[in-house]
Amino acid sequence: MTFPALRRFAPVLVLAALGFGLAACSDQKQQGGGAPQAAPVTVAKPQVKQITDYDEYVGRFTAVDLVQVYARVSGYLDKINFTDGQLVKKGDQLFGIDPRPYQVALDQAKANLARSQADLDFAISDLQRAQTLIEDRVSTAISKQTFDQRQQTERSARAQVAANQAAVQAAQLDLEFTTLTSPVNGRMGDRRVSIGNLVTGGQGGSTNTLLATIVSTDPIYFEFTFDEASYIRYQQMEKISRTSGSIASIPVSLGLISESGFPHKGEMNFVDNVINENTGTIRGRAVFANPDGSFTPGMFGRIRVPASLPHDALLVPDVAIGTEQTRKFVYVMAPGSEPQVPKIKYVTLGRQEDGLRVITSGLDKDDLVVVNGLVRIRPGAKVIGQPEPAKPATAPAGEGTTAKPAN
Repeated sequence: MTFPALRRFAPVLVLAALGFGLAACSDQKQQGGGAPQAAPVTVAKPQVKQITDYDEYVGRFTAVDLVQVYARVSGYLDKINFTDGQLVKKGDQLFGIDPRPYQVALDQAKANLARSQADLDFAISDLQRAQTLIEDRVSTAISKQTFDQRQQTERSARAQVAANQAAVQAAQLDLEFTTLTSPVNGRMGDRRVSIGNLVTGGQGGSTNTLLATIVSTDPIYFEFTFDEASYIRYQQMEKISRTSGSIASIPVSLGLISESGFPHKGEMNFVDNVINENTGTIRGRAVFANPDGSFTPGMFGRIRVPASLPHDALLVPDVAIGTEQTRKFVYVMAPGSEPQVPKIKYVTLGRQEDGLRVITSGLDKDDLVVVNGLVRIRPGAKVIGQPEPAKPATAPAGEGTTAKPAN
């Protein structure tokens, strides 16, 4: 064959050589190796921990004390001793009404009292003289009628003294009412009247002038509502734990809308005595300390209430949980180091607790759960379960920060 002919058949010869080479490599693989090795995964038993279930509700803060400061006497306002929004203490002076007219009225009442007291003193001495004369059976200087008249004069003078004493006390109260003080510790609202305005007081109430409002800040209430079924469950739980039959002392925790978790601790202090017929709910109230004033009446918050007594629960890492449409599952394996196909167990999830997920149903405490290497598991493929490395012992962690179990 000539050289040009060889050039025409060169590509065919190259392809044939590559085919023989690949076949040889395939034969070497079949002779030198078997089936693919099983992938390793990490398995561990669920952790068993004592936990408490919780319900979560949304509610609002309310003030323990809300005081509307009204004028109690009429007059011209001449003093305002606070700034709008200021924190005040019980007994701090807030407003002053011109006291001069009431000081004059008090002085006049005292003068009337002094005059009536003098009249009483004279009536007493006059009656004593008449008493001496009437007791002298020989003397006829006074008649029985005159003696009775002097007794009546003494009693009238004594009654007039009592009336004037009451008038002095009333005038003294009116004078004191010209100075309005804070009845509680709290935060002032804005003033409703400026200095120089005539304010109306008196006993009418509805016509009295509103000067300002005060709300207490520490402690503070948090009000929320819960359904009838929860109310019954809380009652039963309280009877079992304390045998007191009252749920108004259950410890609770709270978080603001802007906070994660429930960092604030408080206590239930009131549950209403009637379930609302329209909504089927009942009103509850908790009390919280508020020394720094971070809670404001009207503010929203989230409260967490214990929904069960402490009980043992199974927990696994979130990475061990798979999803099949709407169902959750975990892979479990039998003990041993032999390759095996993991089995699926469908589970019901609860809340998170210290970075682990509570399993409420579908899992046994002795199950070996695949906790690492789920991406290596294929349908029908075998894997090798390896025990999870031991972790150093740590102190028991606190309660979880989320509430109501997830569905």
